[in-house]
Amino acid sequence: MAKRIIYFFAVCMMGISAAGMAESVYEVGALSTWSNTDSGIASLMVRDAEATDERINQAEPIIVLGDTEHPLEISFDQLSHETHLYSYTLLLLNADGSPASLSQSEYINGFNSADITDYEHSFNTHQLYTHYRFSFPNDDMQPLLSGSYALIIYENGDPKNVQAIVRLAVIEPIVSIQATHNPNSRNNRKGYYQQIDIDVQLNDISLTNPEEIKLIVSQNGRTDNRALAPRPTYIEPNKLRWVDCPSLLFEGGNEYRRLDIGSEYLMGAQVDHVVFDQTTQTYHAFLFPSENLSTSPYQTEPDADGAFVINRERNDYDDTEADYMWVHFSLPVAQPWLDGTLYVLGDAWHNSLTPANRMQYISNGDSGKPDSAYTFACYLKQGGYNWQYVFLSKEARLNHQSATLLRTEGSHWQTGNTYRIYVYYRPFSARYDRLVGCLVWRAN
Repeated sequence: MAKRIIYFFAVCMMGISAAGMAESVYEVGALSTWSNTDSGIASLMVRDAEATDERINQAEPIIVLGDTEHPLEISFDQLSHETHLYSYTLLLLNADGSPASLSQSEYINGFNSADITDYEHSFNTHQLYTHYRFSFPNDDMQPLLSGSYALIIYENGDPKNVQAIVRLAVIEPIVSIQATHNPNSRNNRKGYYQQIDIDVQLNDISLTNPEEIKLIVSQNGRTDNRALAPRPTYIEPNKLRWVDCPSLLFEGGNEYRRLDIGSEYLMGAQVDHVVFDQTTQTYHAFLFPSENLSTSPYQTEPDADGAFVINRERNDYDDTEADYMWVHFSLPVAQPWLDGTLYVLGDAWHNSLTPANRMQYISNGDSGKPDSAYTFACYLKQGGYNWQYVFLSKEARLNHQSATLLRTEGSHWQTGNTYRIYVYYRPFSARYDRLVGCLVWRAN
């Protein structure tokens, strides 16, 4: 299925230090949420500081322009007890992910950079780590304009030494957005897909050209299938409508798989057994082999659409008392799929397809064992995680198309998925894309 995909790359920035930072971000690759695991950065999270359960990770956090009463809490671990000097700054992006042609003084109120001074060492854990956190917006820095932002965390005062990126959406809620999903569209004969139809009420915006509005839709925070809508299907007085657009046709997929590694002793969801390696002083959690669900009928299962929470049973403070485990995944497959690559996907891996979450095929055919499988191991902080197996074909990679769930999870129009619909507005002669509306909506 062809889909118009948006990839986010940084190519230039204003100012000397900002230019150096942009070069570093470009080297990182896709400008999505990202953390530098090579430097021991782990468990990058964004939480609503005012939420009842503030452990819930947000894949694409949203800030209302000018609202300083509901800050986000951004946190991460560095896997040692050594103290590091981390700072952060903001980069305003256009709707397509390129840096806006504005200087930082035009979109930042306060300082252009600030240091992260709140940190704690882990306590009673085998893996030593230091937990860093800060709130945003704060007294030091606030965004002046709506739009998409990259909050960039760097080390030792060097903007080129990027350690993490957090994607933020700062909205000025001017337009009204309504969405529905239609299982009976002309493009969905097999019931695999969710056709997203969208109405945007412009309210006080007076358009001279419909192309002043850009509509971008993401599903469950994924970066590979983020879609740019074409010109509206219908243009009505003060309203734009997108109906039955092929580029807004998404695989329904399946409910996310769940695992629970909150305890070293009691086996949580999907955990077969946990062992402790005395030599390396690390835990290893081995999951039950996963079932291929591609031909299974749809079943309603509770999930969190890819999110994760950090928690360790019988402790007082998850942020610094939860330990880390090597988690071992396996998906038995008799023969390797030579036409593409398999990945583990979810918020824990920033919903991106990278070498860090790529699976490897292990064949045991020579020994006569029927347990050849795709395998993957990653270092996760104790808690609960959602994940899926997604397949990216060589053809899809070449044509910048999205990965598919059809081969591993199956796809059903009934599946509950969280969509984020972004409406950008750039009138004639404007120098950046205003984010004038965002709807977080669950299709089920």
